[in-house]
Amino acid sequence: MKDWTKSNTVPTATKPLGGWRVLVPRGGPWGDSVAGTVRGKGGSPVVAPMINFASTDDPETLGAALAALEAGEFDWLTVTSATTVDVLSSQRIRIPETTRVAAVGETTAAALTAVGYSVDLVPAKDNSAKGMVQELTALEPHPKRILTLRSAIAKPLLTEGLIAAGHDVQSVVAYRTVGVPVAEKIVADVASGRVRAILVTSGSVAEQVRSQFPEIPESTVIAAIGPRTARDARGYGLRVDVVAEQQTVDSLIEAIVSVALSRNRDEDAGDGIR
Repeated sequence: MKDWTKSNTVPTATKPLGGWRVLVPRGGPWGDSVAGTVRGKGGSPVVAPMINFASTDDPETLGAALAALEAGEFDWLTVTSATTVDVLSSQRIRIPETTRVAAVGETTAAALTAVGYSVDLVPAKDNSAKGMVQELTALEPHPKRILTLRSAIAKPLLTEGLIAAGHDVQSVVAYRTVGVPVAEKIVADVASGRVRAILVTSGSVAEQVRSQFPEIPESTVIAAIGPRTARDARGYGLRVDVVAEQQTVDSLIEAIVSVALSRNRDEDAGDGIR
């Protein structure tokens, strides 16, 4: 066994990410929340926002839709990314109590609640557009007025599914996703292996990780928040070492913890060989 009195690393039983620097690819309230979770496991978060949103090419349509939202003209608002939450929050949009909010997954739901919005529905089984269509249409068998906010590159699967189910849907592009260059020091820390894990929370993040970090050591754990994100990451040529069992931040961190514990056990076993 290791002599913990001779190491700065915290025992795995209490702080499994002791000695681990974990790159958190988004800032704001969401990034702060994730950083807190990483610290709670003994890790050192490196908050380095890699994506941001830029204005839509059709701000008039977005402005009219958001005004109608605040006026209570929609029964439901669907939110499929934390970036959409950034748009709502930056414009100080007030969602009336008469409008219910559906979030595609726990990550998006956490972003909504972090800035004070209520969440009425999160798909229980399938955190995807398909899963949201299934659960929302089961909950609302009769036609409802629904606003779907999406990115410029998102496929209209949610909108098409809701329309096919008989709902009155207005689909509006809320933002364009743009990459944000990280500091040169962070690029160097990733290349050197000082950053031991990278969180990949969306296809857009995966694209930036692949382009901004040309050298990622094999020892660095690249963790995807779900199968879809893992698929997108591999499509960009980014390897994925571990995939969260559930599309939540807690599950994503636990996926890294499982790797850390496994490596610590291997190291302990190696120390026992004489």
